[in-house]
Amino acid sequence: MNADEKECGELCALLNEQQYLATPTYSLPEMIMFIQDIECMVVIMDLDTVPIDNRTIRELTIKYPGVYFLCLSSDRFHPHLKEALCYHIYACINKPVDQDELFFWLKSICEEKD
Repeated sequence: MNADEKECGELCALLNEQQYLATPTYSLPEMIMFIQDIECMVVIMDLDTVPIDNRTIRELTIKYPGVYFLCLSSDRFHPHLKEALCYHIYACINKPVDQDELFFWLKSICEEKD
């Protein structure tokens, strides 16, 4: 989920190249509609482009316990998301995205699911 369509498309293309089925979403309501209808393992949220708070992330993880939430951000600190980062977000990856780090986390999630 990234409000910047170009960035979102580039990340989805990268994921698809590595055999991960990726679907772009550009807003929180669109992402929620998608994960309600389709079995989804991971949601990657760009914190720089989509406004989100602790409560929303907590509610998402409670409602969709089988979904792992990864975040992307160019900021190192998000004091307003302290609770979410501690308890509800699997990992937060710095931007620009290091492909090795991204695929490490995705592989870790896949192994944990098995």
